[in-house]
Parts: sequence; structure tokens; C-alpha cells
Amino acid sequence: MRDSERVSERSWERTLRAFDHARPTGVRLPRRHRRPSRPLATAAEPSRPLAAAPNPGTIRGVLNVHYYGPEEGLPVLALHGVTGHGPRWLRLSEELPGIRLIAPDLRGHGRSTWEPPWGIEQHTSDALEVLDELGLDRVAVLGHSYGGLIALHLARRARKRVSRLALLDPAIGQDPATSLTNAEDYREQPQYANPAAALAEKAADWGGIPLEAVQEEVEEHLIQIGPDSWTWRYCPSAAVTAWSEMARPAVTPPVGMHTLVVAAQRADFVKPAWLTACRATLREKLIVAEVDSDHLVDLERTREVAKLVSNFFG
Repeated sequence: MRDSERVSERSWERTLRAFDHARPTGVRLPRRHRRPSRPLATAAEPSRPLAAAPNPGTIRGVLNVHYYGPEEGLPVLALHGVTGHGPRWLRLSEELPGIRLIAPDLRGHGRSTWEPPWGIEQHTSDALEVLDELGLDRVAVLGHSYGGLIALHLARRARKRVSRLALLDPAIGQDPATSLTNAEDYREQPQYANPAAALAEKAADWGGIPLEAVQEEVEEHLIQIGPDSWTWRYCPSAAVTAWSEMARPAVTPPVGMHTLVVAAQRADFVKPAWLTACRATLREKLIVAEVDSDHLVDLERTREVAKLVSNFFG
């Protein structure tokens, strides 16, 4: 074992001890997760071997883009949800052989620019910039939550650029009062004294998700902003705007668009009235699959969702 590995291992043991101290009452770390498959990464140490790491690149100095899967695979534009980032798609991509995910950090998120505007029209413009830069005339599009809303509007705006549309628990036509409450909650970023505290809170929030996925989220998405202050890598103003956009009146995919909707049974984002409208508009072009999961369906039921997506994209 190299000295750096010993240091990382000791650092992880300290993190676990701090997690035990910081975790909320009732949050327990399963015994099989007491030691991770790899130590918590530092800024200078990638969490995965370099050869398997994402290959981020900036599109015109605006969007940071991650690529997952074989270069010769079917190109699929993957759009994450509010407060997320492109690497959220990594776990799903590992179950999608033959598919090349193109996963930008949305504007206001991750390592992309945080400059406004942050509305749907700008997000769809950014997505088209990615396709243009990569020379892709037509692709399948995959979106989760707010990313599903963006994907839907992209298909409506540029019908000929989207071949198929897969929406994972899309946040479309949300209740305005609920969106206001959520937007107010996101006006200030949460701050933590150390990564262990962030890990504890995220593990509690993501109760049905494997702890390794929570660890990866902390490794990739948590940033230090002061001597004893850590937070998530997104712009609060962009998140507030996203909740406003999710309260827009619901619209359906364009007529004739092959569409998959994966609805989380333990969440309330996919509205029955919207599904009814989609069935009337899309008819046999629509597939609806319900999954026993909370909102983060691709992280909680990765293999099940991957099978649905893989079969749909063909």
C-alpha cells in the first residue's frame, strides 16, 4: 500500500467517526458499508481510476459536459434535475451498454457557468448548443425531474432534433403553492462543518439509495467555501428559478414523439392529469412504467430503470 493510500484510508476512518457523531438521530450506517470500496476523494485525488473517470469538457466556455459509455455507442443527451450535476448519471450509465450518455452540468449547476438566465428557454438553447458543438443532428434525450421538464420543452422546440424522449419522474405542472415552499427553502444553500456532516444529512435524505452512491455525491458535488464550511456545487438562485419553472402549466410532448415516462410510486411529481393528456396526444407512442421508488428513481432502482431505458432506446 502506498503512503497516499494509507493517508486516504486514515482520512476515511476519521470521516466515518465524524459521520457517527454528526448523523441525525435514527440514521444508521449499515454494517456492510462500514468500509467503502475506495476512500473519500480529495480535490487532488479522483474517486475512480483515471481511465474510468468521466471526461469533462466545456462547450463554448459555458457548459461543462461529462461523457459516459463507449464513444461508438448510441448518443443520448442526459439532463439532470435541480441541484444535481452531470455525474448523477454515472451509475445508470454503467447499466446501459451500447449507450453513450452526454451529460452536461446544467447552467447554474456543477462546473458550468452560474450566470443567468436560468429559465427553460435558456436551458433548451444550451442543450442545442451542446448538440451543435458535437455535430449531432438528432439524438434521444433522457431527463430526470427538472431535467425531464427541460427535455420535454426541447422536444417541443426542436422536434426534428429529438428522436425519442425518456422522462424519469419528470417535474411537470407542479402545484404552485408547493413550488413556492420549495423555492423559499432553496434560497439559501445548506452549509456543513465538514464532509461527514454533509454525508450524514444526504444519507438521511436519500434513505433508499446505496451508501456508495451517497459517498460519490459527496466526493463530486461538495465544495469547501471556508475553513469550516462546505456546501453543494450549485447556485441557489438557479434552483429557485427552477422551482418557478416547474410550476408552469403542464404541456405534453409533441404529437408522434416516442415517449417513455417512468413514474416513482412513492413521489408526487408525475400528475395523473398530465399523464391523461399525454395518452390523448401520443396514443400508442407513449409508454408509462411505474417503479416502487422515491423521486431519485435512477439511483434507487438503477437496474430496473436501466432496463426500461435500454429497451426503449433499443
